[in-house]
Amino acid sequence: MSRERQNLLSRAALGVFRLNGQFLSVADELARPAGLTAAWWQVLGAVLPEPLPVAGIARVMGITRQSVQRVADLLVGKGLAEYLPNPAHRRAKLLSPTAAGRTAVAAIGPGHATLADRLARALGEDGFAETVRILERLSAVLDEIDGPATDVTKTPGAVTEP
Repeated sequence: MSRERQNLLSRAALGVFRLNGQFLSVADELARPAGLTAAWWQVLGAVLPEPLPVAGIARVMGITRQSVQRVADLLVGKGLAEYLPNPAHRRAKLLSPTAAGRTAVAAIGPGHATLADRLARALGEDGFAETVRILERLSAVLDEIDGPATDVTKTPGAVTEP
């Protein structure tokens, strides 16, 4: 039974890695006409509702603080975002989109809507909603179990594939 579960985990991981690559490719295509990259769009999207510190963006997006910092600095340099004082922490400034950043993200809207419609037609409305629900559940469960727990007494010499 354990080997079957390992195979399922490997298939899930490989599927998600492929899906991530597909989403990044599509996101780059959608963002390019707005003068953005997928990474820029991702970071700007995280701070559209409210300014956040770099560490907060990293937490929300599930990426490293260093990656967010590089992108945030680029966005500020391009005038698409700005650093604001953080009343909760003097050194951890808040990143906030500028009007130009908001305009750039808004320019992605029509292509984003078209892709959403195409996916809904291909998967069906219920299938699309169920797919999203399952992905969100998998992410939440991975957060809950807090990474891989290794117990070599149960699986001596086990080799796992990503």
